[in-house]
Amino acid sequence: MAPTTKEAQRAELHKTIWRIANDLRGSVDGWDFKTYVLGMLFYRFSSENLTAYINKGEHEAGEVEFDYALLPDSDAEFALREVVAEKGFFVLPSELFQNVRKRAARDENLNETLERVFKNIEGSALGTDSEDDIKGLFDDLDVNSRKLGSTVAKRNQKLVKLLDAIGDLPLGRWEDNSIDLFGDAYEYLMQMYAANAGKSGGEYYMNRPWFD
Repeated sequence: MAPTTKEAQRAELHKTIWRIANDLRGSVDGWDFKTYVLGMLFYRFSSENLTAYINKGEHEAGEVEFDYALLPDSDAEFALREVVAEKGFFVLPSELFQNVRKRAARDENLNETLERVFKNIEGSALGTDSEDDIKGLFDDLDVNSRKLGSTVAKRNQKLVKLLDAIGDLPLGRWEDNSIDLFGDAYEYLMQMYAANAGKSGGEYYMNRPWFD
């Protein structure tokens, strides 16, 4: 049964973050660990934010069974310009966090898949007002780093664990305004690891304009 009180949700959230830390222990630590968790957390947030936005529009238009996550990519591009203008970025259905996670354990090229997804998200803003906000957003989330493992297979095993752990975080539905839990995750990470000198990764993500 999912935790219902804010205190119980926060405790479960912190427990899951500790599990991620233990899974990555010995390979990714300190600032690098924060970067991986914040980057993947933001990938999930962006996917759920976008899906909720598109679904709401379609539901209000009468398509009550519409689910953007189930849409073929070829049918999704109708919304690209409008969505980028409103949200500042775009994610194809197949590249949403939840769909990449579903396929992750069977994807022998998961590192390449994630690299392509991150480039596509950043590329969706090229030539728009949000280009500077999106550019380089995932640069520090190096899915090919040897810190994740000495071989591609080992790196992908870590990435699967990371996707699963982030996907298991009890953040609720975006429609239920669960942004507070994203903030809690960020604050807890800051407590786990002292921020490096200069701007922290948390500031980089949390100050983005689409966190409204």
